[in-house]
Amino acid sequence: MPRALSMPVRILAVLLLSVAYILASHWLMTAAPATPWNAVLVLAPMLLTIAWGAWRGGQRPLALLSALSVVALCVQASLPKPLSTQLLYLAQHVGINVFLAVGFGGTLRPGQQALITTLAVRVHRQFTPAMAAYTRKLTLAWTVYFVAMALLSLGLYAFTRFETWALFANVLTPLAVAAMFGGEHWLRYRLHPEFERASLADAIRSYMHGDKPAAVAPTPPHSQSGTPQ
Repeated sequence: MPRALSMPVRILAVLLLSVAYILASHWLMTAAPATPWNAVLVLAPMLLTIAWGAWRGGQRPLALLSALSVVALCVQASLPKPLSTQLLYLAQHVGINVFLAVGFGGTLRPGQQALITTLAVRVHRQFTPAMAAYTRKLTLAWTVYFVAMALLSLGLYAFTRFETWALFANVLTPLAVAAMFGGEHWLRYRLHPEFERASLADAIRSYMHGDKPAAVAPTPPHSQSGTPQ
């Protein structure tokens, strides 16, 4: 039983740490005494998390690049004229969204399996062509979302006060991600009730353990034409 609860406990711990990081970041950006080291405190945890995840996933160049970015942040903070902390915050927010847009969108090229399709086949024992089409469209939707967030971030930074941009980056962005997840979850089981019910813990566990992907069921002969995807 304790072992079965380990994944939900881990997810809860990550959520609590994420909330603490969001609140601390917003305070450092908008209320803390201005210092170049504020940017290090805000950006370093995210970069180190990326480095750790990339190293575990075998993406050594990305892991090294993230770790070196932390070193570069510390070096520039100690310079007589460090870079603008506000520009560094903007670069982080826009950069992450662009990185995710490229990561999701790059799997939509002809002949490649969409990223969310790859994740979904590890969770669901039966995977139909309609489910494959849906998860491919969902990958496209997330790609568009990340591009839109990057553009909106640039627009708010350019035309509003920094405090407004910080509220968007630190508070509204995670809420928007949660809304995307919640809305998609609601829509999925109405458009495709054949999807098995799977929790977030199931998806994370399957991805981390590299469960064997499900086979995509062939389209029945009588439904090869005129079947909505």
